[in-house]
Amino acid sequence: MKLTFRWYGENDPVTLSDIRQIPGMTGVVSAVYDTPPGEVWPRESIARLKQQAEQNGLAFEVVESVPVHEEIKLGGSQTGQLLDNYCENLLRLGEAGVKVVCYNFMPVFDWLRSDLSHQNSDGSFSLAYEDKTVLAMNPLEGGLSLPGWDESYRGDELKELMARWQDTTEQDLWRNFERFLQAVIPAAEQAGIRMAIHPDDPPWGIFGLPRIITGAQSVRKMREIMPSHANGLTLCTGSLGASGENDVTAMAEEFCDYIPFVHLRNVRRSGEKDFTETAHLSECGSLDMYAIVKALVKNGFDGYVRPDHGRMIWGEKGRPGYGLFDRALGAAYVNGLFEAAQKETN
Repeated sequence: MKLTFRWYGENDPVTLSDIRQIPGMTGVVSAVYDTPPGEVWPRESIARLKQQAEQNGLAFEVVESVPVHEEIKLGGSQTGQLLDNYCENLLRLGEAGVKVVCYNFMPVFDWLRSDLSHQNSDGSFSLAYEDKTVLAMNPLEGGLSLPGWDESYRGDELKELMARWQDTTEQDLWRNFERFLQAVIPAAEQAGIRMAIHPDDPPWGIFGLPRIITGAQSVRKMREIMPSHANGLTLCTGSLGASGENDVTAMAEEFCDYIPFVHLRNVRRSGEKDFTETAHLSECGSLDMYAIVKALVKNGFDGYVRPDHGRMIWGEKGRPGYGLFDRALGAAYVNGLFEAAQKETN
């Protein structure tokens, strides 16, 4: 496996110099953040990311993400041009040596939490989700805590978008996703890139919006649409593991050949739709992290891995879920899990 670390560019308080000091770290996962969704990424911006990484002894081979414009998900009139732009981005990323693109197909909202600074018993702070709190929110009246989303839509723009989605069913979303795959996967093949869809987070419908990548059956359906090696899954253990209905270890085993990218993190479920993000260790949450890694290793996984959301510990301040300290601890733990699993398998 190749150990990587999410980096949000020059404005990220976690620097490339910090990242390169983590033992076993081989690369960064990043994206072009100064170009609006749906537009073509300048080659100069892509080249700059690659140069910055390489100057710090790190590879830039995974992009997270090339955002899918909302019009594509809705099947709007601009879909054709937006898909062309998306394919052009893949070709440009392939030219720069990118091997994997992580993306999602979640309507309106990216990953959603009810609390960005839940205080744990050990004094650390982490992301948490309480279903009753989320259900009490009104996306048309503000009061949402959505990292990476809060300023995406303003006023009437959000109201109009939500109104359009009220008439869009799960079947409609699958149909639009199929159109996306049929356009994008051939371009990814041409570019030498493996697409890796991120599961919906959390893996259930919110605010009446459909969500379709929620578990094993939906991954099978996606693969049936386009059974290409370039049509893959980002195995996000925390996203999938938020639902007790998902056996993440079994998914790692079943889909290993189609998993180019893994997000490893743990969650502790406290209800059917309630969870808190924890330290990465198995004993800290509801997931058997070693069993998941062992299933990947046993089935020949050789892709990219990153420690996912971390707690805020030791007084660190920064982007919720994306501080340095706890993710670095997670990276060390991931190294140990893979070393043990590889030695046991051999």
